[in-house]
Amino acid sequence: MGCPVPQAACSGAVKASQPYAQQVCWPPWETDAGQSDEQTVKVLLDSRPASDPGGVGRYSRCLLAALRDTAGAGDEVLDTRRPSATFRSRSADLFHAPWLDGAVLHSPCPAVVTIHDLAALKRRSEHLRCSLRLRMRPLAVQRAAAVIVPTRTVAEDAVAHLRLDPSRIAVIPEAADPAIRRRTPEEVTATRARLGLPEQYLVWVGGLQHPDPRRHIAKLAATPRQLPLVLVGPAGRWAMELPDVILTGQVSDEDLGAVYSGAHALVISSEHEGFGLPAVEALACGTPVVAADGPALREAVGDRATFVAAGDMKALIEAAQRARRPAPPPPAWSWHDAARATWSVYAQAMTDAARPRPAGPRPLRRRTTGGLEAP
Repeated sequence: MGCPVPQAACSGAVKASQPYAQQVCWPPWETDAGQSDEQTVKVLLDSRPASDPGGVGRYSRCLLAALRDTAGAGDEVLDTRRPSATFRSRSADLFHAPWLDGAVLHSPCPAVVTIHDLAALKRRSEHLRCSLRLRMRPLAVQRAAAVIVPTRTVAEDAVAHLRLDPSRIAVIPEAADPAIRRRTPEEVTATRARLGLPEQYLVWVGGLQHPDPRRHIAKLAATPRQLPLVLVGPAGRWAMELPDVILTGQVSDEDLGAVYSGAHALVISSEHEGFGLPAVEALACGTPVVAADGPALREAVGDRATFVAAGDMKALIEAAQRARRPAPPPPAWSWHDAARATWSVYAQAMTDAARPRPAGPRPLRRRTTGGLEAP
């Protein structure tokens, strides 16, 4: 249990000399010296987001499969769509919420939470309302034994906006799903015909169920261009009113790999990514990536993408239309690498939970950015 991450696997994802990044391959997230290799752990994973078509769903599905592939002898991963009921009916050593919405205030065992980004907390003015659940999330995360984030950028946001102790944060990058890979010309042609796509096009990938000011989709659609723009992802009524774009709706992983493979370039219009999984997926399919400049995406793919000034859709389109193959390969990091690092987080969280709390008075209560008081 808790196998350390291979050093070679980390070289393509992050640099150990920078803040937070070292925690992928460096203690405290390696198995503690006092941790028995024979100790087993039963992990309860909240699988509610697994059906989500976006990045959170992708993370949940890929991590669950990789955790089971890399589990040690006797270790077990239980997935549930009803964590509260499962808490009562099964004994688990540790609970993992793979999304911020799944963070629980009262967990009967040590809890780990994955935070993909903190846009909802950082940009409250762009949300129509601030629910009680949103205001409770900071307290739930503060009570977690450990927090996993995909980039140092999100780690820094978590410290600034949730006031988390940096020592409790592990940076574990994400990876392309093995199902999303470069497709043959024949597969690309068949997918284009089935989806009604032109021979050459730019592609954008993400959720279109609701307008999101961070993504600048309306502005991107209105920007003049020579190549057609294909928007891939589940779409709401508002997206159907966007001018001069091709909507595919949600597609299968096989079709998504073919759409990436056939695209002239992937465009990423948002500078507020938590990781930028479509960029890694496009590179896995051999497709150039052109993106609005943002710290998390630069951290995730480095010089493998072309960056333009954030908010400049004209520059984004022009750079995408100038893109040339071959695209560089994605970072040398897999979901199995991410799972091994996650097992190490579990091991450390359980070790920390087993240590007796120091005696003494309770610490003074302070106010969080969410308006709640927490110790």
